Formats: sequence, structure tokens, C-alpha cells
Amino acid sequence: MTTVPPLQQRYSTTAMSLHWLIALMIVAGFYLGWIMTDIPGFTPTKLKYFSWHKWIGVTVFALAVIRLAWRLTHRAPALPPGMASLQKLAAEAVHVILYLLMFVIPVSGYLYSSAAGIQVVYLGIVPLPTLIGPDATLKVLLKTIHIWLNYSLLALVSAHVLAALKHHFIDRDGLLARMIPFLK
Repeated sequence: MTTVPPLQQRYSTTAMSLHWLIALMIVAGFYLGWIMTDIPGFTPTKLKYFSWHKWIGVTVFALAVIRLAWRLTHRAPALPPGMASLQKLAAEAVHVILYLLMFVIPVSGYLYSSAAGIQVVYLGIVPLPTLIGPDATLKVLLKTIHIWLNYSLLALVSAHVLAALKHHFIDRDGLLARMIPFLK
């Protein structure tokens, strides 16, 4: 039987909201990135998906700033007692890398757009500054970096989800209930 940690052992409502909102946006951004690149040519649909993908990236970056600020000023709940030291170290390392990727992936995409000579206009309204000029060589490099960082994120998120499910269904230590408000 899964035990639910006491309320003070859960993440705050703000932390949970940011976690799930960012997770949802990352999934949507990854999905758009996946399908938009398979659309041949420059169709209106492809251009719309590219815009949405960029808007999601900018939003994820902004929410990640808020999330990091929140995390730095609010302690995370303690990990379950009896959790192996190696598991605790792995959990901390994964979280640090996930935070890093929430910043680096949008920045790599933003720089890729700049190197491609395409300005990012947030929500079709706010033109964001171009940080680098068009550069064909840099464009190819940044595209490759952006793609591989996303695949790295996919692998890491998969491991994160599998670990959470392991804690819930095998260890039954209440760890997953810290981040899911309705889990009992």
C-alpha cells in the first residue's frame, strides 16, 4: 500500500504547478519539433508549427527562470528515509541536469534561429533581439546541438518517469505523491 507523505513532505502547490506546466509544454514542444521537421517544403502549417515551437521554447525558458528562483528559495521535501545513497545522488544529479536542459535547450533553439537569420517573434507580437547574425556554419552546428540536447532530455525524462513509477509501484515509499497532488 502506498503511503502518502505528510503535507509538509510534499512540494508546494507552486512547485507542483510549475513542474507539470513545464512538463506539458516540453512534451508539446518536442511533439511539434518532431512533426514539423517531417513536413516537406515551407507550407503555412509548417511555418505555424515552427512559430508555436519557438513560443513554447521561450515560455519554457521563462517558466524555468521562475521555477529555479522558487526552488532556490524553497527547500524540496526530503527524500524517503532508507533510500540508498547512490539513488539519492542519482536523483539529485538528474534534477540538476533537467534544470540545466530547461535553460540550454531553449537557448540553443533561439541561437539556431538567429544563426538561420530568422528572428523569434514571441506570440507573433514581441520581436526578441537577435543575439548573433546569420551564419551558415553556426546554423548547422546549433541545429545539431539543439536536436541532441532534446534527445538527451527525452532519455533523461524517460529515466525520471521510470524511477518515479518504480518508487510508487515497487518501493511504495510515497515519493511520487510528493509531486502529484491527488495521489493518496
